[in-house]
Parts: sequence; structure tokens; C-alpha cells
Amino acid sequence: MIIWEAIGNALAIAGSMGWQILWPLVLGFTLSGVIQAVVRKERIVALMRDDSPRSLSIAAALGAASSSCSYAAVALARALIRKGANFTAAMAFEIASTNLVLELGLILAFVMGWQFTLAEFIGGPFIILFVALGFRMWMRGRIVDAAREQADKGVAGSMEGHAAMDMSVTAEGSFWKRLFSRAGITSVSQYFVMDWAAVLRDILIGLLIAGAFAAWVPKAWLQAIFFVHDPTVAFILGPLIGPLIAVISFVCSVGNVPLAAVLWNGGISFGGVISFIFADLIIIPIILIYRKYYGTKAALRITAIFYGAMVLAGYVVELIFTPLHLVPTDRHLSIIDAGISWNYTTWLNIVFIIIGLALLVVFFRSGSGSMLRMMGGSPDPGHDHSRDDHSSHQGHAQRPTDSSDPHQP
Repeated sequence: MIIWEAIGNALAIAGSMGWQILWPLVLGFTLSGVIQAVVRKERIVALMRDDSPRSLSIAAALGAASSSCSYAAVALARALIRKGANFTAAMAFEIASTNLVLELGLILAFVMGWQFTLAEFIGGPFIILFVALGFRMWMRGRIVDAAREQADKGVAGSMEGHAAMDMSVTAEGSFWKRLFSRAGITSVSQYFVMDWAAVLRDILIGLLIAGAFAAWVPKAWLQAIFFVHDPTVAFILGPLIGPLIAVISFVCSVGNVPLAAVLWNGGISFGGVISFIFADLIIIPIILIYRKYYGTKAALRITAIFYGAMVLAGYVVELIFTPLHLVPTDRHLSIIDAGISWNYTTWLNIVFIIIGLALLVVFFRSGSGSMLRMMGGSPDPGHDHSRDDHSSHQGHAQRPTDSSDPHQP
């Protein structure tokens, strides 16, 4: 009886948190779909030929306009490398695709506060900078050559089909003309549904883990682990511990925000919770994918460099925010125990559920349902993922790279 009560309590907390973050998720994925639908990415490889500040900035900007699915970001980075993109620039694209996307910022602002969103968007470029420096020192010469050789083998990872799809509008015209055309609305619906399908598992797992943490782990234990009574030790250990918790939680993308809220309530430092959120690209399943994509030696170096960059970014963010008095003091985020009631959250959820259902209807009525079966896909598709082009008002789904791709049929 006690076991079932504990499980029920964890599920209730998870369900409550899911209800609280529903409308920001729908809003975030809708806006992300709008951006992806009208931002053309077909020639991004030509802009990512080296690791210069310009190339890294372009890679980060394009990544920020891309999907928030960590698995798809990792797969797309490998696809870019195979087509000739600089290794470091592809990694910058990958980092931005998961840590600088709009939907993550919205969720952080609603769940944890605007300071965390600001920290995310300030810390993200620092991670890219630290990764670029780390790659110049430890990812070069034979290591990179061997990694490229392994990448060219095309070993399948996860979300290959999703990474290969480019549903952006190809027609000419202004932003608004392309967006509100039939092809534009269809494209938004495709990105919306596909991105939801890509991260839904992580969101659910993240909610369940966060619910279990909140229900079963006493706050006093977390406070002891995070040394809340010794600010100096807490500052030092927080960014070191945060990514390690992420590694073993198996949760990536926006799915780790609920657990981040639990950790913050439990006393982890500001830099620690930020480094935890950044660490979605070094969870164990993705490390194993790095090994498939680039080989064991390169995978270990990528993981180590990413971890070091995330730790350093956590320190930098806290050092910037503390003297500016931007570190939040509230350790009782209401999302953990807000419950479900008839308030503004319920009204907003109703509105955005209707918007989400409308986009879902557009998605299936446009004949795009078959795209869901292609999400696993292959890094070397033998056929085009597209069903039709946008001139006939259908979604276009092909590799988001230039037409000189030697792997294209």
C-alpha cells in the first residue's frame, strides 16, 4: 500500500508539472515551427567550412533556428560533417540546436524564471567558445581524420530521418507572404508535429524522473549533496555535479527542465543548474551515438570537451550574474506543487491545445502523416523524404544542405 501511494504521489507531481508547462511547450514549438518554415538552410555547409568566429556564429544562428531534439541535432551535425562542414562548426550547430532554441527559453522562463532563460542564452555562446578552444587543442590531426572516416561509414544512430528532413518553404516572397501561404502553414504544421514527436518521449521521461525526485528524495538530502550551507563549496561543486546528474538521467532537450526545477529547489547552485541544463548532449545514449558516428577515441574526447565546456560555462554564468544580483533567491518554484486548478494556466492550456490540434489536423490533411514513419530513417536515404514540393502546397522533406551532396541519388 505504501509503495502504491509513493508511486501515485510521484505520478501526481509529474502530471501537475506536465499541466503547468503544456501551453509554453505548445507556444514554443509553434514559434519554432514558424522560424524553421521560413528560414532556408539548403546551403549551410558552404557557410561552415572552417572554425573562424564568423563560421561559428553562423552555425550557432542556424542551430538556434533548428529543432530542439538532441538526437536529431547530433544526427544533423554528423550529416553536415559528411558533406564537408568543419568539425567544430558542426558541433557549434549541434550545441545551439538544443541549448539556444526558442522553446527551451520559453519553458525556462515560465518554469524557473527569466533569469534562467537569460543565463541559458548567455552561457550557450560561452560553451561554443570553450568547445572551439578544446577542439583546437585536442580534436585535430589524426583524431579528426579518423572521426571523419568513421562518419562517412554512415552508421545509423537515432532520429536520422528527422535530421534529414527540410520542410522549409522554397517559394519566393516576403516573410509573411511565405508564412501565411498554404505551403507555409503546412510547413509550420510539419515542423510542429515532427518536433513534438521527436521530443515527446524525453518530455515524458523528464516529468516522471522529476516527479520521482520531488516525491521520493528528501530535500535535506539534496541540500547536503549540494552543500547549501557552504556557498564556496556549493559554487565549486555545482557545475561539476550538474552535468553528471544529466548524464545518468538519460533525459535531453526540454525534457530536463522539470528536473532542473527540482534540483534548484533542492539547493544546487545557479551555475550548477545551468550546467545541468546544458548537458543534454552528453547523456549516455548520445555518448554511445558519438561512438557509432566518430569512433571510440573521438567520442571520448568530444564528451570530455563538452563536459569541460559546460562546467566552465556554469562558472562563468554564476560569476557574471552574482555581482549583478541576477541570481534568483526563490528556492520554492511553484511548478513542483502547483496542482491543477481553474486558473489562467488552464485557460491558456485550452487555447494552445486548440492551436496544437489545428496544426495536427493540417499536418494529416496535407498528407504528411507518412513522415512520422520516416523519423528513424537512414543517414543515406535511398529515396527523397519529400512527398511533393511546395509549389503544390505539400511539405518538402530533404537533406538541409547544398545540392552538391555526393550522397544524394
